[in-house]
Amino acid sequence: MTDRVYNVLFLCTGNSARSILAESILNREGGGRFKAYSAGSQPKGAVHPYALDLLKKMNHPTAGLRSKSWDEFAAADAPAMDFVFTVCNSAANEVCPIWPGQPMSAHWGIPDPAAAEGTETEKRLAFAEAYRAMLNRISIFTSLPMKSLDRLSLQKRLDEIGSTLPQSA
Repeated sequence: MTDRVYNVLFLCTGNSARSILAESILNREGGGRFKAYSAGSQPKGAVHPYALDLLKKMNHPTAGLRSKSWDEFAAADAPAMDFVFTVCNSAANEVCPIWPGQPMSAHWGIPDPAAAEGTETEKRLAFAEAYRAMLNRISIFTSLPMKSLDRLSLQKRLDEIGSTLPQSA
């Protein structure tokens, strides 16, 4: 008997940095127990090059990563999501599509590295910090005993994970 694979959708406005990082991190760190996706309410149309550079540096596969609309995941033929996480305040405050199956959701706001200003080094540091924050949250998430938690307890834990860092745009 094989364990269930949980589908997880990470949402952000542009789907070019934070949600892409989260998708890639969970697909690697989830140990086959999770299938991660990402999307945006107003996708930029391209993944930020610093996000791709960082993921490659951290030995994450980047093939297939793309900026896409959340409408793809609200379609009838889309995979049913078990969890939906917003990773930016803008997406958290928008009216999201109705997700089939009523997935559990939480807000895991992380500062937008694509909005970082300064030198190239400072901008890349913002991406590294976003990666570190997302990796920490995903590590906690993947260690949760999914089968033994009821829905209410699990929702509480997801919300707690989201509050481990200050919320930011």
